[in-house]
Parts: sequence; C-alpha cells; structure tokens
Amino acid sequence: MTAPRALARRAAAEFVGTAALVAVVIGSGLQAGALSPDTGVRLLANSLASALGLALLVALFGPVSGGHFNPVVTLSEWWSNRRTTPLREPAAYLAAQLAGALGGALLAEAMYGRAPGAWSTQVRDGNHLLLGELVATAGLVLLIRGLQRIGRTGLVPVAVGGYLAAAIWFTSSGSFVNPAATVARSLSDSFTGIAPGSLPGFLAAQLAGGLLGIALAALLYGPAPATTTATTPATATATARE
Repeated sequence: MTAPRALARRAAAEFVGTAALVAVVIGSGLQAGALSPDTGVRLLANSLASALGLALLVALFGPVSGGHFNPVVTLSEWWSNRRTTPLREPAAYLAAQLAGALGGALLAEAMYGRAPGAWSTQVRDGNHLLLGELVATAGLVLLIRGLQRIGRTGLVPVAVGGYLAAAIWFTSSGSFVNPAATVARSLSDSFTGIAPGSLPGFLAAQLAGGLLGIALAALLYGPAPATTTATTPATATATARE
C-alpha cells in the first residue's frame, strides 16, 4: 500500500504535468492562430507542439507518478491492478488531473491576455467524430499497455508523443483522448476548444475507447499480471504517471 506522503507527491506531479500539458495544447493553438490564418499550418504547429510537450512531460514526471496526465490511462492502470490497489490511489490521480487541466487552460488563456473562463463555441458533433475519438483513445491505451507487456516502457515518452502527433492528423476528431483535458478545453474559445454541449459525446467515446484498448491489449498480449499499485508508471516500471 502506498504511503499517504508518497501518494500526495505523485498526485502533485500529476497536477503539475497535466496543467503543463493543457497549457501547451491550448497555448500552441492560440499562438498558431495568431501567426497563420491557414488551418493546415495551425494544425501542424499545434500537433507538433502538443506531441513534443507530452513526450517531454512524460519523460520528466514518469519516474515520479508514471506520467499519466489522463484519467483514461489511470483507469486502465487501475483496472489491471484492481485486486491489490485501494480506490483512493486512482481517485487522487483523477482529482489532480482534472484540477491541473482546468488550471492549465486558465493559465494559457491568461498568458495570451484573454479573459479566462470563456466557454468555447467550437461545436464538435457527429457520429464520425465520436468514432474517431474512440479509435484514437483505444490506440493510445493499446500502445501504452502493449509497450508495458513487451518490456519496452522506456519507449513510452517518444511513443505516446509520436502517436498523438499522428492521431491528431489521422482521426476525424483531432484526437482529444483525455477526459480531463477535454473538459478544460471547453474553457478556451479558440482553435483547440470544444463547446460544452459536445463534451458528453466526447467523454463517452473516450471511456469506451479506453475499454476497447484494454480489451485489445488482453487479446493480443494476454491478461496483465497484477502489480502492487494502480499507478504503475507508464514510462518505466523499474524506476517508479496522464
């Protein structure tokens, strides 16, 4: 069982890492929007900044908390270790991730001189977008769990960054893949935002994608062996987040 002080430190890392990630995603979108009117150029700049930011943050905070920054990743880790891990551990991670994501969104808006807290008007509706979000999230979970199972956890920072950059382009939804960050992006009326009315569909698709990713990992690699904590680092199990 994890000591309270150690859990608090790990939750703090999740808070800071998630805040930084959301600030990178929204901030790079705001910068790209100010520099170019071309949608393709803005998407390219945003995808590169988001991918690099995620990879660096996972590498930095992975040894502390596992570098989840994403409730779907945390829940997938907990599911594999649910028999041995108290619910307070993933609960602490989820609370830290949501608080960090909201803080990161407000920080990004403030850095660009925008009034923080304005709701996004970017409506993202349609079954095809939800399908894209399901595929993107399932792929992320399968990637992380697959690398864990084959003993290549050291590749996770580069792999998740590369996957995010690709998924932003190949999925119809733009690959939000992160419930905490998705909620936070509703507070930014910008290129990277999502209208509050579009949240339920995206959040449902992400949770379904997480379940699909877990199922695919079990199918391809067999049942995951139980470990002693639900927050086994996504980056390096030997050194021990979304």
